[in-house]
Amino acid sequence: MGPGLRKFALIVHLVFSVGWIGAVVVYLVLGISAVTSKDAQTVRAAWIAMELTGWSAIVPLACGSLLTGLVMALGTPWGLFLHYWVLITFVLTVLCAVVLLLHMPTVSSLADVAREADGAALDGLGGDLLHPGVGLLVLLVITVLNVYKPRGVTPYGWRKQEEQRTTSQP
Repeated sequence: MGPGLRKFALIVHLVFSVGWIGAVVVYLVLGISAVTSKDAQTVRAAWIAMELTGWSAIVPLACGSLLTGLVMALGTPWGLFLHYWVLITFVLTVLCAVVLLLHMPTVSSLADVAREADGAALDGLGGDLLHPGVGLLVLLVITVLNVYKPRGVTPYGWRKQEEQRTTSQP
């Protein structure tokens, strides 16, 4: 991938990734509102908004981040399997996306309950704090790994480096 295309791909990846983090923060704020509010309409609105935010923003941004991250890994010298930080970032991103996709049907079910429930039933509905809280923490770890790029080459990366050294020596 040439430098111009690589920069474009990086921009697209950053937009998806930062958007994903921002959408999770919004979702977490809605979850906190659902937990702390005494007003039934606020709880109902929070759950409906969490479902909308999850399916319309978080899921597409997560999928976009995963796909563009894969493009960046495979289209740049960093590679997907050469450096531990890239591999760990990819595995954590896949894990977050899978947990998200498995969790969203539950969010939809609870949003449906919130739509139909009366005020007393909404009191026990609570909010969704664990998934977005842990998810945000993992996304921030991924961000730190991508900024600091800690040293460490995988065994596959080490073999590739050795091959390059031996073929470049006279």
